[in-house]
Amino acid sequence: MRTVIFAVLLGAACTASAQLYRWTDDQGRVHVTDTPPPASAKNVQQRAAGTTPAAAATGLPYAVQIAAKSFPVTLYTAPGCAPCGIARALLNQRGVPFREVSVTSEEQTKELKQAVGSLSVPAIRVGASVQKGFEQGAYDALLDSAGYPRAGIAPARNQSEPKPAAPGAAAASEAAAAEEPAAGPYRPR
Repeated sequence: MRTVIFAVLLGAACTASAQLYRWTDDQGRVHVTDTPPPASAKNVQQRAAGTTPAAAATGLPYAVQIAAKSFPVTLYTAPGCAPCGIARALLNQRGVPFREVSVTSEEQTKELKQAVGSLSVPAIRVGASVQKGFEQGAYDALLDSAGYPRAGIAPARNQSEPKPAAPGAAAASEAAAAEEPAAGPYRPR
Protein backbone atom coordinates (compact mmCIF):
# COMPACT_ATOMS: atom_id res chain seq x y z
CA MET A 1 0.00 0.00 0.00
CA ARG A 2 2.83 2.41 0.84
CA THR A 3 4.47 1.67 -2.49
CA VAL A 4 1.29 2.62 -4.36
CA ILE A 5 0.97 5.89 -2.43
CA PHE A 6 4.65 6.68 -3.05
CA ALA A 7 4.25 6.01 -6.79
CA VAL A 8 1.19 8.26 -7.01
CA LEU A 9 2.93 11.08 -5.15
CA LEU A 10 6.06 10.71 -7.28
CA GLY A 11 3.98 10.81 -10.46
CA ALA A 12 2.15 13.94 -9.28
CA ALA A 13 5.44 15.65 -8.42
CA CYS A 14 6.90 14.83 -11.83
CA THR A 15 3.80 16.11 -13.61
CA ALA A 16 3.83 19.34 -11.60
CA SER A 17 7.42 20.08 -12.60
CA ALA A 18 7.05 19.07 -16.28
CA GLN A 19 8.20 21.47 -18.97
CA LEU A 20 6.71 21.84 -22.42
CA TYR A 21 8.76 22.80 -25.42
CA ARG A 22 7.39 24.37 -28.60
CA TRP A 23 9.79 24.33 -31.51
CA THR A 24 10.05 24.25 -35.31
CA ASP A 25 11.98 21.58 -37.20
CA ASP A 26 14.00 21.91 -40.44
CA GLN A 27 10.88 21.31 -42.60
CA GLY A 28 8.96 24.11 -40.83
CA ARG A 29 6.69 21.81 -38.79
CA VAL A 30 5.78 22.98 -35.30
CA HIS A 31 6.19 20.48 -32.43
CA VAL A 32 5.06 20.63 -28.82
CA THR A 33 6.82 18.07 -26.63
CA ASP A 34 7.73 17.42 -23.04
CA THR A 35 11.29 16.51 -23.99
CA PRO A 36 13.97 19.05 -24.95
CA PRO A 37 14.17 19.66 -28.71
CA PRO A 38 17.16 18.69 -30.85
CA ALA A 39 19.99 21.18 -31.33
CA SER A 40 18.75 21.96 -34.86
CA ALA A 41 15.35 23.17 -33.58
CA LYS A 42 14.32 26.75 -34.31
CA ASN A 43 12.03 29.15 -32.42
CA VAL A 44 12.26 27.14 -29.19
CA GLN A 45 9.82 28.25 -26.49
CA GLN A 46 9.68 26.72 -23.05
CA ARG A 47 6.88 26.92 -20.48
CA ALA A 48 5.68 24.94 -17.49
CA ALA A 49 3.04 22.33 -18.23
CA GLY A 50 -0.47 23.28 -17.21
CA THR A 51 -0.08 27.01 -17.75
CA THR A 52 -1.72 28.96 -20.51
CA PRO A 53 -0.32 32.21 -21.86
CA ALA A 54 -3.42 34.17 -20.74
CA ALA A 55 -3.31 32.78 -17.20
CA ALA A 56 0.40 33.44 -16.95
CA ALA A 57 0.00 36.99 -18.24
CA THR A 58 -2.82 38.00 -15.89
CA GLY A 59 -1.95 35.85 -12.89
CA LEU A 60 -5.68 35.35 -12.31
CA PRO A 61 -7.40 31.98 -11.85
CA TYR A 62 -9.31 30.83 -14.92
CA ALA A 63 -12.73 31.24 -13.25
CA VAL A 64 -11.92 34.87 -12.42
CA GLN A 65 -10.70 35.53 -15.98
CA ILE A 66 -13.95 34.19 -17.45
CA ALA A 67 -16.14 36.13 -15.00
CA ALA A 68 -14.17 39.35 -15.54
CA LYS A 69 -14.46 39.02 -19.30
CA SER A 70 -18.22 38.31 -19.26
CA PHE A 71 -19.21 40.46 -16.27
CA PRO A 72 -16.73 43.32 -15.69
CA VAL A 73 -17.07 45.05 -12.32
CA THR A 74 -17.10 48.82 -11.79
CA LEU A 75 -17.33 50.29 -8.29
CA TYR A 76 -18.45 53.91 -7.93
CA THR A 77 -17.19 55.62 -4.77
CA ALA A 78 -16.53 59.02 -3.23
CA PRO A 79 -13.55 60.16 -1.14
CA GLY A 80 -14.05 59.65 2.59
CA CYS A 81 -17.05 57.36 2.11
CA ALA A 82 -16.90 54.61 4.78
CA PRO A 83 -19.37 52.24 3.02
CA CYS A 84 -17.31 52.68 -0.16
CA GLY A 85 -14.23 51.41 1.70
CA ILE A 86 -16.19 48.38 2.93
CA ALA A 87 -17.37 47.64 -0.63
CA ARG A 88 -13.78 47.92 -1.93
CA ALA A 89 -12.56 45.60 0.85
CA LEU A 90 -15.20 42.99 -0.09
CA LEU A 91 -14.11 43.01 -3.74
CA ASN A 92 -10.45 42.79 -2.74
CA GLN A 93 -11.14 39.94 -0.30
CA ARG A 94 -12.92 37.95 -3.02
CA GLY A 95 -10.08 38.60 -5.48
CA VAL A 96 -12.37 40.40 -7.93
CA PRO A 97 -10.58 42.64 -10.46
CA PHE A 98 -12.54 45.87 -10.69
CA ARG A 99 -12.43 49.38 -12.04
CA GLU A 100 -13.07 52.03 -9.41
CA VAL A 101 -14.47 55.44 -10.27
CA SER A 102 -14.06 57.94 -7.44
CA VAL A 103 -16.76 60.49 -8.20
CA THR A 104 -14.97 63.82 -7.83
CA SER A 105 -15.63 65.58 -11.14
CA GLU A 106 -18.61 66.58 -13.22
CA GLU A 107 -17.65 64.01 -15.86
CA GLN A 108 -17.51 61.21 -13.27
CA THR A 109 -20.83 62.38 -11.81
CA LYS A 110 -22.41 62.08 -15.27
CA GLU A 111 -20.89 58.61 -15.68
CA LEU A 112 -22.33 57.54 -12.30
CA LYS A 113 -25.77 58.91 -13.16
CA GLN A 114 -25.78 57.18 -16.55
CA ALA A 115 -24.46 53.84 -15.24
CA VAL A 116 -26.51 53.60 -12.05
CA GLY A 117 -29.45 55.94 -12.54
CA SER A 118 -28.76 57.99 -9.41
CA LEU A 119 -25.98 59.80 -7.59
CA SER A 120 -25.81 57.33 -4.71
CA VAL A 121 -22.45 55.83 -3.73
CA PRO A 122 -21.23 53.24 -3.26
CA ALA A 123 -22.75 51.66 -6.32
CA ILE A 124 -21.57 48.62 -8.21
CA ARG A 125 -22.08 47.39 -11.75
CA VAL A 126 -21.46 43.71 -12.42
CA GLY A 127 -21.97 43.27 -16.14
CA ALA A 128 -25.36 44.92 -16.71
CA SER A 129 -26.59 44.45 -13.12
CA VAL A 130 -26.51 47.39 -10.70
CA GLN A 131 -26.64 47.59 -6.90
CA LYS A 132 -27.01 51.00 -5.25
CA GLY A 133 -25.66 51.41 -1.75
CA PHE A 134 -23.73 48.73 0.10
CA GLU A 135 -25.35 45.57 1.40
CA GLN A 136 -22.95 42.64 1.61
CA GLY A 137 -25.55 40.00 0.78
CA ALA A 138 -26.60 41.85 -2.37
CA TYR A 139 -22.97 42.32 -3.48
CA ASP A 140 -22.19 38.65 -2.83
CA ALA A 141 -25.31 37.56 -4.76
CA LEU A 142 -24.32 39.70 -7.78
CA LEU A 143 -20.76 38.39 -7.77
CA ASP A 144 -21.90 34.77 -7.25
CA SER A 145 -24.33 34.95 -10.16
CA ALA A 146 -21.57 36.36 -12.38
CA GLY A 147 -19.33 33.40 -11.53
CA TYR A 148 -16.75 35.12 -9.34
CA PRO A 149 -15.28 32.69 -6.75
CA ARG A 150 -16.10 33.14 -3.07
CA ALA A 151 -13.59 34.75 -0.71
CA GLY A 152 -10.59 32.55 -0.02
CA ILE A 153 -10.66 30.73 -3.36
CA ALA A 154 -9.04 33.36 -5.57
CA PRO A 155 -6.03 35.24 -4.25
CA ALA A 156 -7.01 38.42 -2.41
CA ARG A 157 -6.25 41.74 -4.07
CA ASN A 158 -5.01 44.97 -2.54
CA GLN A 159 -6.54 47.67 -4.74
CA SER A 160 -6.64 50.93 -2.81
CA GLU A 161 -8.83 54.01 -3.07
CA PRO A 162 -8.01 56.10 -6.15
CA LYS A 163 -6.03 59.27 -5.57
CA PRO A 164 -8.15 62.45 -5.55
CA ALA A 165 -8.40 64.47 -8.76
CA ALA A 166 -7.69 68.17 -9.14
CA PRO A 167 -8.59 70.38 -6.13
CA GLY A 168 -11.63 72.03 -7.82
CA ALA A 169 -13.13 68.72 -8.98
CA ALA A 170 -14.74 67.92 -5.61
CA ALA A 171 -16.78 71.15 -5.70
CA ALA A 172 -18.16 70.24 -9.15
CA SER A 173 -19.13 66.82 -7.83
CA GLU A 174 -20.93 68.37 -4.84
CA ALA A 175 -22.89 70.74 -7.05
CA ALA A 176 -24.01 67.91 -9.31
CA ALA A 177 -24.87 65.69 -6.33
CA ALA A 178 -27.14 68.39 -4.90
CA GLU A 179 -29.41 68.06 -7.97
CA GLU A 180 -30.95 64.76 -6.87
CA PRO A 181 -31.66 63.11 -3.50
CA ALA A 182 -29.60 60.01 -2.74
CA ALA A 183 -31.26 56.65 -3.32
CA GLY A 184 -28.84 54.74 -1.09
CA PRO A 185 -27.31 54.97 2.36
CA TYR A 186 -24.58 57.43 1.40
CA ARG A 187 -24.41 60.41 -0.88
CA PRO A 188 -21.18 62.07 -2.03
CA ARG A 189 -20.55 65.37 -0.25
